[in-house]
Amino acid sequence: MKPETYKLASAVLLILSSIALAFIQSLTFGDIANGVLIYIAQAFMLAGALFGLDYYIDKFKHAVDKQDNSSLH
Repeated sequence: MKPETYKLASAVLLILSSIALAFIQSLTFGDIANGVLIYIAQAFMLAGALFGLDYYIDKFKHAVDKQDNSSLH
């Protein structure tokens, strides 16, 4: 597998685990504790950073490839 696949898989797992944790917490106790909310916020921020980093790297590679192709002609 490519490293990008690992990044995106870990971001998706973070999002899914935080949603599952919030769902379980709300079903069991009827309320979501502060620690769980902090985990959810941190998981979403890290997942967003991973998605953003992957997008930025793809855009950068595309710009470099476009520049290399235009300099050849």
